Amino acid sequence: MSNLNNSNILILATNGFQEDELFEPLSYFRDRDATVHLASPELNEISAGEGDDRRIKPDLKLEDVNVSDYDALILPGGLVNPDTLRQNDRAISLIRDFGEQGKTIGAICHGPWLLAEAGLTKGREMTSYPSIKTDLENAGARWTDSEVVCDNAIVTSRKPADIPAFCNKIAEEIREGDHDREHLKRAA
Repeated sequence: MSNLNNSNILILATNGFQEDELFEPLSYFRDRDATVHLASPELNEISAGEGDDRRIKPDLKLEDVNVSDYDALILPGGLVNPDTLRQNDRAISLIRDFGEQGKTIGAICHGPWLLAEAGLTKGREMTSYPSIKTDLENAGARWTDSEVVCDNAIVTSRKPADIPAFCNKIAEEIREGDHDREHLKRAA
């Protein structure tokens, strides 16, 4: 197990997240001694929903996140979670800030919807849950059906079965450090 004990990772989620896509990365990075925080619009417990009783209490509200405190951002999927967050201006601003600062970002399943909303998809190779392929292509991404795709430290995956490759690639990108995304700053 490779140690990430100087790494700080933020997971951004709200109700309706896909359970495995939040809890497995949370465990993966904590098991490697990274500090992992969960941020949500409110501090109330959130749940996966869809008949799932598993709940988790966020560590902080979106408005209390300081992007410079983190090395990476993880965006779990599910259908409701990213659809709700992409309508939240603070969530989109945070995601955009992670992108502009060259930090590693991981988005899985429907999570890449948030990357599209934050303007981080144009010209980028990505994957996602197949049902949002057209959404990503319409936002300028080059979509591919792969277990994990990484384009300048933005890591995307399709579904829960891809989580091991997804987490491994995020860890690799964190070890590489911040990435140059100067073109995003100029485009803004």
